Amino acid sequence: MSRRLLAAVVALVLGAAAPAGAQLPIPEVTRGSAPVYVGAAVEPRPFDGAFAVPRHPHMAPNGRSNLHEDAFQTDTVAPGRVAPLGDGTRRTASRLFVQECASITFDSRGQAVTVCVGLAQPTLRVLDPVTLEERAALDLPPRNPLAGTGNPLTSFGGGGYFFLDDRDRAVIPTADRHVRVVQVGPEPSLRQVADVALTSAVADGDSVISALPDWSGRIWFATSRGVVGTVDLASGTVRATPTGEGIGNSFAVDRDGSVSLVTDAALYRFEAGDDGVPRAVWRLAYDDVGVVKPGQTQAGSGTTPTLMGEDLVAFTDNADPMHVVVAQRGREADGERVVCRQPVFRPGASATDQSLIVAGRTIVVENNHGYQLASSLAGGSSAAPGLARVDLDEDGRGCRVVWTSEERAPSVVPKLSLETGLVYTYTKDQGSDAWYLTALDVRDGSTRWKALGGASLGFNNNYAPITVAPDGAILLGVLGGVVRFADARPPHLAPRPAPSRGSAQRAPLLSARCLPRGRVRLAVRSPGVRRATFTAGRRTRTVRARPYAVTLPRAARVAVRVLRRSGAVRRASRRLRC
Repeated sequence: MSRRLLAAVVALVLGAAAPAGAQLPIPEVTRGSAPVYVGAAVEPRPFDGAFAVPRHPHMAPNGRSNLHEDAFQTDTVAPGRVAPLGDGTRRTASRLFVQECASITFDSRGQAVTVCVGLAQPTLRVLDPVTLEERAALDLPPRNPLAGTGNPLTSFGGGGYFFLDDRDRAVIPTADRHVRVVQVGPEPSLRQVADVALTSAVADGDSVISALPDWSGRIWFATSRGVVGTVDLASGTVRATPTGEGIGNSFAVDRDGSVSLVTDAALYRFEAGDDGVPRAVWRLAYDDVGVVKPGQTQAGSGTTPTLMGEDLVAFTDNADPMHVVVAQRGREADGERVVCRQPVFRPGASATDQSLIVAGRTIVVENNHGYQLASSLAGGSSAAPGLARVDLDEDGRGCRVVWTSEERAPSVVPKLSLETGLVYTYTKDQGSDAWYLTALDVRDGSTRWKALGGASLGFNNNYAPITVAPDGAILLGVLGGVVRFADARPPHLAPRPAPSRGSAQRAPLLSARCLPRGRVRLAVRSPGVRRATFTAGRRTRTVRARPYAVTLPRAARVAVRVLRRSGAVRRASRRLRC
């Protein structure tokens, strides 16, 4: 590519403005010999054993609410939702906005709702989810180029993280240190309905990275300079606690009201006091080489922490090599708080700036070491390989690497479809300027197929996530705007066979045996149990070790709630006839 042509592409994607009202595709320079498609279609192979993440009562349904799929930040696409299977998968549309439409949500009518962020002014947009045509737009406050990381291409403040609530309202932390609430209407339309200033707690030059609600509806926020706060949208009351440690990513919210958050130095559990002030319940420091590795946006963990099942949280440290770390997230720890610390990728070439995928006791981590914006221009250079699957041991103590892929995913947030059994990522090979939607088999890490995104700077996703749309297509924010991938034929789901009645009778989860003197013996007959909570009438008892059995006063109805080591929860109940 000539220097003059290279300069023209940079100007087009990073600085030029699309004509008013135009609906233009993202321009390509040339793809050369890069194939449009590699691989073959696959049959869906559901990945079972994942924890059923509850829907947050104050957010849109899981998969529609925020860039990490759910409030637990699992980056898993729930069972029953379709995703591409490689059946003629191709880029079906692209739309040029000269802004990166990274975080994409979907309202109750299926419209794509996104905040597109460029060098200057972010824009809230409503897009047709198939054609990507703009249906409505609202300009947001302009960004301060010196706030956050000091680099507008690596700072996620100003709307990069936002969420869609349960009433089709976009809740956006904006660049002027406010939280704005915008109603998405059916026309479609965008109308601001609330605006709360955070300036009393967030200093000039700081940047609000993310905002999410806890289960009570209180909004939490975090800033690049380490302020953790809460805001009551109704009263405008803001409460905040400084950590003194930088924050580069979002956080996870649990059903018990707690927030899991990682700074450049430590993992925290925060809770709000009666006065709304965030308080650190515990702090877990992690190994850190203390530098911003190539491919990271800050000196520390690059992950938004991910909740695993009922009682664990996963993230990465910033050691060399980097480790996947799993810790107990409760107020009190049963023994050592850290239950797993597994090194991944090669020394001197391991870093991530993406959240982990978590499905049950399976974790998928991506390597971004070496990614820089210029690497998408420098004659086909890329980042270090690859992706890795790490599984927590069945006893919940320790973990191991199951596979490592050599695919190079410079900076995308990958997703795992529990229905197809595929990990979706966005790759760029050494020696090529072509970007590909790439599907890996979660069981063995093998590459099943690739579909070309494009071959220019405009198709660089620059930290944006894979987003699986309600119709099974994939939308992806890129520097030029947004692209859409879909199968040639819409994917369909084969009905799952129900367990046979006979097998259920042979292996009941709950065993109950009547004893003399009005007592009952309850037991769990299942492998891989971490904790069992038995109920007989009004009596409840929790057992955390073998044998998972109790003796309780006899009642007409008995039940058990089982937490597996994988993080999955099962329940069973029965009537007694003694």
